[in-house]
Amino acid sequence: MVDATIDVLYRGGLECDQNYMIEGQTLASHDEPNPDLDYDEIPVWNLVIDHPEGTILWDTGSHHDALDGHWPEGLAQAFYPHDAHEHRLDDDLEEAGYGLDDIDAVFQTHLHLDHAGGLEFFDGTDVPVYVHEKEIKFAYYSAKTEKGSSAYILKDFDHDLNWQVIHQDREQHFEDVEFVRFPGHTPGLTGTVIHLDDEGTIVFTGDQVYQAPNYEDEAPLGAGLLWGKTEWFNSLQRIKEIERRHDATVVYGHDSDQFAEIEDGWGR
Repeated sequence: MVDATIDVLYRGGLECDQNYMIEGQTLASHDEPNPDLDYDEIPVWNLVIDHPEGTILWDTGSHHDALDGHWPEGLAQAFYPHDAHEHRLDDDLEEAGYGLDDIDAVFQTHLHLDHAGGLEFFDGTDVPVYVHEKEIKFAYYSAKTEKGSSAYILKDFDHDLNWQVIHQDREQHFEDVEFVRFPGHTPGLTGTVIHLDDEGTIVFTGDQVYQAPNYEDEAPLGAGLLWGKTEWFNSLQRIKEIERRHDATVVYGHDSDQFAEIEDGWGR
């Protein structure tokens, strides 16, 4: 167990069809062939982990110019980042009491557009940026070809960065902080398991689990955002095993109700 604190940084909201979050969220029936879609806002957030061995920024959120041409129009329409311009990474860090110079390491769960948009602030620095080998390969493959996933934007991550590539399915680079690969949403999506002194074990699933129904009901993510359904299901069981073994708290990636419960952070 480690004596660390965790701040939660709200990085703005995305407005989207909830069928992206949960497969079959809205389904027609015989008596209601054209049901109203569930269109709602989801939170984007990052963490700052103040660890005895360094201050870790966990994900970097959406780019602040997402609506000003940084995101392609199709993606902006699908996941409307209505207030991204109000949430520059440096400003949100400052509001939480940190400067960019305070960040000793960056950890990227994956490199999708709402998670890697702040990496430009570390361009040309020596700050290590942890990301899984399978993720960085898939991100470049997707951004450079017509295959893969359309949710990667090359200019989010194609910088002069001090990449620290994670190769294994489970690696520990800081005391009681484990980077654990949970493939499914993407091939290299990597969550984090932290064992805190006072508040026990927390599993940050990233986008392996968007919302409570994905976890509690084992309802998959929407098909357009699911790289591998079998892999996703296997990762879900792996998270549940970690939860059982450590009596852990499991934190989802984009759940508005849960976000209201976690936004005060841990260890404060």
